[in-house]
Amino acid sequence: MRTLISRRHLLAVTGATATAGLMASRGPVSAAGTRILLINPNTNKTTTDMMVGIAQSAAPGDIEIVGATAPRGPLMIVDPEALAASAPQVVELGVGLAKDASGIIISAFGDPGWADLRREVGIPVVGIAEAAMLAASDNGRRFGVATTTPMLVASIDARAAELGLAKLYTGTRVTTEDPNKLVADPGRLVEALREVVASCIERDKAGAVIIGGGPLGNAAIALTPMFSIPVIAPIPAAVHRMLGLVRK
Repeated sequence: MRTLISRRHLLAVTGATATAGLMASRGPVSAAGTRILLINPNTNKTTTDMMVGIAQSAAPGDIEIVGATAPRGPLMIVDPEALAASAPQVVELGVGLAKDASGIIISAFGDPGWADLRREVGIPVVGIAEAAMLAASDNGRRFGVATTTPMLVASIDARAAELGLAKLYTGTRVTTEDPNKLVADPGRLVEALREVVASCIERDKAGAVIIGGGPLGNAAIALTPMFSIPVIAPIPAAVHRMLGLVRK
């Protein structure tokens, strides 16, 4: 049974700015347009805006992307405890806002709350790790992950196994600097990830490399043309997977 959440409670849950954006486009989703909700499981509204912008750029003109931001927790999810703690908030946000959406994207690379939210709502739910791994492994291609969060490597390993892709997954390689400081320096972030992507290709023989993280979205876009093999940006991958589900 779905949890009923009042509009007043939604304001407290999502933050005034995120909720105002959603409420501005309330009403039934028409045949002429499709609204996709992107949930940011961390509390950084700037990151939400960035991820929504990337998703909107990857979507055709009749798709509207709206964002919701977790009300509690860190500005960036860097460890398993924060990832697990974000899952109930993802479910609460998704259940409360599902009636105004045709689909939901969970924009953290561990896909927190993915299975529970799918059981609770009657619309498609896509995680960015799920979408990126399925795209990277297309036609049996071996793939690796490049990211900034060493404490989440086991969670990424587990996600590949949950999706039945362990045999194609070449592993995750991680930058060496503090992830929060690295994300704050876009130029250095791209360079550090470029080095890690190269290691995935040269040392692990990956045929595709995923940039593992929603907050790494702009870096992923920048890295895509730098290599001869596919470098998968997870937010556009999630949009493309969602389009296949909502347009069936």
